[in-house]
Amino acid sequence: MVQPQHASRLWRALFYGIGVTLLALGITLNTKTGLGVSPITSIPYSISEIWDLSFAVLTFIVYSILVGGQFLLKGKKRDWLDILQIPFSFVFSVLLDLFERALPFSFSHLWQNLIMLAFAIVFTAIGIALTVGMKLIPNPADGFAKTLGDVLGKGVGFGKNIADVISVTITAAISLIASGRLVGIGLGTILAMIFVGRVVALFNRLFEQRLLTLAGLQNPETPLNRVSCQESLSV
Repeated sequence: MVQPQHASRLWRALFYGIGVTLLALGITLNTKTGLGVSPITSIPYSISEIWDLSFAVLTFIVYSILVGGQFLLKGKKRDWLDILQIPFSFVFSVLLDLFERALPFSFSHLWQNLIMLAFAIVFTAIGIALTVGMKLIPNPADGFAKTLGDVLGKGVGFGKNIADVISVTITAAISLIASGRLVGIGLGTILAMIFVGRVVALFNRLFEQRLLTLAGLQNPETPLNRVSCQESLSV
């Protein structure tokens, strides 16, 4: 018979795994819309589109750079457990590659791509809610945003905004110089920035209490603090 504590750990691992999988699926669908992707994702996506390179491999490289950036920014306060974000990045890139191969389609009509973008936003948001909520290994983009916000003394939300601006600037520079046009930045980028956070908030309002209780992370009678999860949206 499974003990309650062991059952909680199993639920926690299961929810985290589902979250990582849905996050990878959401990002993959986002790249297939042709409408623009989220800021952090735009860097590897634009490079992969311009030079016909593997999006999954480039995502792993960018995420690894973000982990290195966290170590540099933290200085003596660095936590060597953050290095676990490297194997996370590897597994995540494998999932991206699997979904890319399993979903080799694209649509030519705007309405079709908008529907696919809606699914991408929902999957991405649920993935974020689950991975952040389970408090295990953070997505390197979230980890970098939090570190940047802490260093600047402004919090994770401000750090995310700065990271988004930096990412979009880098993507714009690379794509304009290399191809003479914007690649990876568009309507989808704007809609993702607007609605991912709102879907995360809705999902948490409906399911967070139950999920955290099953995972052993929340007393059913203790009020929830949703700020950290809703602000961690750097995908």
